[in-house]
Amino acid sequence: MSGETPQDQSPEPEVDPGSPLGEALESVDAEAEPGLAEELEQEVARVAAPAVEDSGDRWRDAMRRATSGGWVVALGAIVLAVIAGSILIIVTDEDVLAAAPYFFSRPSDTISAIGQAVGGAYSALFQGAVYNFGADSFAQGIRPLTQTLTNATPLIAAGLGVALAFRAGLFNIGGQGQMLMAATAAGWIGFGVTGLPFPWHMLLCLVAGVAAGALWAGIAGLLKARTGAHEVIVTIMLNYVAFYLLSYFLATPGLMQAPGSANPKTPPMQDSAVLPPLLGPSYNLHWGFVLSLLAVVGVWWLLNRSSTGFAFRAVGENPKAARVAGIDVSRTTVLVMLFAGGLVGLAGVQQVLGTVTTGFSVDIDAGIGFDAITVALLGGSSPWGVLGAGILFGGFKAGGSAMQAAQGIPIEIVLVVQSLIVLFIAAPPLVRAIFRLPQPDRTPRGRESRRDRRRAAAAATEEGRA
Repeated sequence: MSGETPQDQSPEPEVDPGSPLGEALESVDAEAEPGLAEELEQEVARVAAPAVEDSGDRWRDAMRRATSGGWVVALGAIVLAVIAGSILIIVTDEDVLAAAPYFFSRPSDTISAIGQAVGGAYSALFQGAVYNFGADSFAQGIRPLTQTLTNATPLIAAGLGVALAFRAGLFNIGGQGQMLMAATAAGWIGFGVTGLPFPWHMLLCLVAGVAAGALWAGIAGLLKARTGAHEVIVTIMLNYVAFYLLSYFLATPGLMQAPGSANPKTPPMQDSAVLPPLLGPSYNLHWGFVLSLLAVVGVWWLLNRSSTGFAFRAVGENPKAARVAGIDVSRTTVLVMLFAGGLVGLAGVQQVLGTVTTGFSVDIDAGIGFDAITVALLGGSSPWGVLGAGILFGGFKAGGSAMQAAQGIPIEIVLVVQSLIVLFIAAPPLVRAIFRLPQPDRTPRGRESRRDRRRAAAAATEEGRA
């Protein structure tokens, strides 16, 4: 016999009629909205898809589950980028280039030069970012780690703002403008308002800066919700508006320019507005790092434990299905951008009240608004992933300077490594193919399962011939 048998026909996927997805499927008219109905049916099929079967070998199944996660791809991307950076160090090192022509006659010289170049570079990177083994005391030895955390502080806050927008299906590329507006508001209150004691002065600056960043991003969210304007274009244009607006403020006496100075720079912040040092005056690390940690916990709770966060994720997965399920997509879009802008604004506040307290200019963002996109991508748009990625890139920044000073290696190599991390993160199949990692949601193929498939194929062939 030939043809399909009842066993060959897969049953129709079922969904709970009382669930939001079931209610959306019941309420949609397939003839009036065929596209929406098809999307809902695809979502039902995805939800009702059978789980990945185990191969029967618990150690193999455990290894498959451990290596199929997104964190393994991120780790593989970092390893590949470091390898690429090592190659760049080798081909640009003078000692290696001098020993390379004599490789076949004296290969040990070339290999030794390569080891010294790569090992010395990454040793300097580690000692500049984590711990300096040549320091006279432990307090001096951990200074690089505190500098790494200081660099990571605004990256974590800004990365959370970008990641939150990612989870809602939005691309917040306006971190620079949001940081500049937050710095403008917090800085103006920080040096311009007098008579307020600590900590009320600092808290007022903090609230004003976060609110300014939120409102600046909210403009893009409102235009997206009301007119359909793409948030990428709007946020990029708002970056220019914020940059030139702050430039005007700094170049105009009586607004934000320091009195008696012709330089486009603000006066220093008052002591009552400055974030206090976290580990004492000997280190640059300030309480802004604690604020970033609290922001990580807050975003995690928002996304995973609140109805607002559920609406954010639902709109990010499928805005049409979310609208049918009763979620106000326009309101959610504006709300997401407000939250995202507030988080990026927190990074701007940390810059003017913690890192640069002697007055700032238009370069106060220090490229953090765009680096936050890299941090969010490497962190997989997860709050805890953003925390780890922010610390990693803070270490790259701190260790890169030490590597350049100690080994004479161009700091641009560190930037190349960061860029390659983003490149590999954007191509997970490439990373999985290089390291032979299992694809997610794929049934494991053990020996027994292959034997079973061969038997099933043979039986089907015999049945077809009969």
